[in-house]
Amino acid sequence: MNSEEEFYDAVTGFDSDNSSGDFSEANHKVAEMLDLDPHQSDRTGKHNGETEIQENGIKRHRTSLPAPMFSRNDFSVWSILKKCIGLELSKITMPIVFNEPLSFLQRITEYMEHIYLINKACSHADPLERMQAVAAFAVSAVASQWERTGKPFNPLLGETYELTREDLGFRFISEQVSHHPPISAFYSEGLNKDFIFHGSIYPKLKFWGKSIEAEPRGTITLELLKHNEAYTWTNPTCCVHNVIIGKLWLEQYGTVEIVNHSTGDKCVLNFKPCGLFGKELHRVEGHIQDKNRKKLCVIYGKWTECLWCTDPTTYETYKKNEKRGGEQKKPKPSEDVIKSENDEADDMPEVQDTVQFIPGSKLLWRINCRPPNSSQMYNFTSFAVSLNELEKGMEAILAPTDCRLRPDIRNMENGNMDVASKEKERLEEKQRAARKERAKDEVEWHTRWFHQGTNPYTGTSDWLYSGGYFDRNFSDCPDIY
Repeated sequence: MNSEEEFYDAVTGFDSDNSSGDFSEANHKVAEMLDLDPHQSDRTGKHNGETEIQENGIKRHRTSLPAPMFSRNDFSVWSILKKCIGLELSKITMPIVFNEPLSFLQRITEYMEHIYLINKACSHADPLERMQAVAAFAVSAVASQWERTGKPFNPLLGETYELTREDLGFRFISEQVSHHPPISAFYSEGLNKDFIFHGSIYPKLKFWGKSIEAEPRGTITLELLKHNEAYTWTNPTCCVHNVIIGKLWLEQYGTVEIVNHSTGDKCVLNFKPCGLFGKELHRVEGHIQDKNRKKLCVIYGKWTECLWCTDPTTYETYKKNEKRGGEQKKPKPSEDVIKSENDEADDMPEVQDTVQFIPGSKLLWRINCRPPNSSQMYNFTSFAVSLNELEKGMEAILAPTDCRLRPDIRNMENGNMDVASKEKERLEEKQRAARKERAKDEVEWHTRWFHQGTNPYTGTSDWLYSGGYFDRNFSDCPDIY
């Protein structure tokens, strides 16, 4: 058995790929599909007793999971991993108790949690400010992994996930395009046709005795259509420590280079490893340079908290004083500084920072607070909690391959661990049988929504969106569940 075979938001707008971004017609269309009257709701926001709508017409998404997280205290991962030191974890089967009730395709969708940063990048006229916003978005994309030590389910070959958020202004589609090796491809676009965000990810996992390391592979691309710009980067390496004994903890490390292929500007971000005494834990430091390698600004912060930027001279002066042991006050940013940067992110919370603030710095991003019961929900963010939500009538709209319809994930979310485990085994066996049948008949697997090609900006191999998903012709989708 392979661990690759282990390893929602309510959808609210299903206009076609040729939509203009006008949402009113789509709202009525989906309301009819879900058997809802778009005009009738009481003052509590209940929509025919089923869907909760705010007074501004935006749908409320769930704020908790159906059942609390199952305790892992009685399970030992060491008995499984002790023979696998130095090996790739695609050869190991893990008990379902070490999973979280999301597919890896849904985990990828969490890149979109801080989409307001893309909107900021689109709105800026200055290319430096655009790069700052894109850098903040790239860091925010890994922030949801903080304290998330559960393993997402491996997508089945052909599995998909879609998400449309009219309130946030985007739609997203992903597909598991390869099983050996496991590759997930995704594509997202702004509903106002202002950006395209796409990529393919192949995380290579290894066990090193006391830790599990996930090395990211694959290119991430963000296109700002109004500015005719494209940015590319690769995520940092993620490592989970103390998998044998002690409290699990996670760190990100490695160098991330974000390239603006239109201007030649580059942002180099160093995700620092913890170090011997933990002084550098979660720290991110880097800079933005122009095509002539001149430093334009310095970026610093923590991927678990916030990100700031300042000019290089101020930063170097501050660091020199710090090294000389001079008196370094510990100033905090004023409320005006924070408020001015948060105007476009109304939901941005008050978070206690541990990052040393350098006077004159500008706030680029701050992490969202998690729900108060997050520790009982696999340390999910509010955004993550909503991703597997399945409402009445939605099955008639979704592709039959959508993650929300996976019985093992659904049962785990509902707290039915025994059923979830059996369903997981059944799905794995069904996938193996289908693969053997294709081999016997010499039939090749064909992806449905993506095709293999070349990234137009990096020239490297990539999986590109073929289009057509939101036309909703799912007649030839495979039966994988």
